[in-house]
Amino acid sequence: MENIQEKILELVISYGPKFMGAILVLIVGWQVISWFSEWLRRLLKKKKVDMSLQPFLHSMISILLKTLLIISTMGMVGIQMTSFIAILGALALAIGLALSGTLQNFAGGVIVLLFKPFKVGDFITAQGYSGTVHEIQIFNTVLKTPQNVTIVIPNGGLATNSLSNFSAEPRRRADWSFGIAYGDDFDKAKAVLLQLLEEDERCLKDPQPFIAIGELGDSSVNITVRAWANAGDFWGLFFDMNEKVYKAFAKEGINIPFPQMDVHLHQQSKS
Repeated sequence: MENIQEKILELVISYGPKFMGAILVLIVGWQVISWFSEWLRRLLKKKKVDMSLQPFLHSMISILLKTLLIISTMGMVGIQMTSFIAILGALALAIGLALSGTLQNFAGGVIVLLFKPFKVGDFITAQGYSGTVHEIQIFNTVLKTPQNVTIVIPNGGLATNSLSNFSAEPRRRADWSFGIAYGDDFDKAKAVLLQLLEEDERCLKDPQPFIAIGELGDSSVNITVRAWANAGDFWGLFFDMNEKVYKAFAKEGINIPFPQMDVHLHQQSKS
């Protein structure tokens, strides 16, 4: 019994101060991490980081700091952490290899939310799909096509490949090519086109519309027309202009040609 008491006393003397110090460091460190986490939460909100990303970053950094604190306090007590850390590293490597695609999409989601190449409501073309961004998740981005089809695109490809954002700028340029027949009056056609653009309030006056002969085609003189509009008016102006030009050209006697082929038949006499 005396030997047991002596050993207990030795353990208390040897490990008591270390244990108490570790407990003190754990309590103080935990409180400091809590303060830091709260400061980080306010900073993310102040910097207007995406709402989907704020809780994720806050939780990830808090868990990481608390894990490091626990490992440090265990080392202060005298627990050998080398083997434990090696096991954790091997486990993390195995999980990382198994979930390489998922981790890539996760990292891509963080990049998308941080750098904002697009936002909810933008119309984009990426990975061979076009649609309006409906939702940005941490692993995927959800698009809604004009046909109301839901497209789910992994964020890894969105973060590493090119994409087109048609809503990034407040104004867009509409381009048309209208063909008239050879022999028709180009100046008259140009005046009709300019009048149609000037009468449409969606067509911006600055920059001014551009009208010129773009190509002398095989069966038509192709007129290039360019005009600027607000992004929200782009498609309405584009389709309405096609209809107005078709009706106006017909009214003014301006022909819109179509490809034609002359076929000559030769009859051979029998000898």
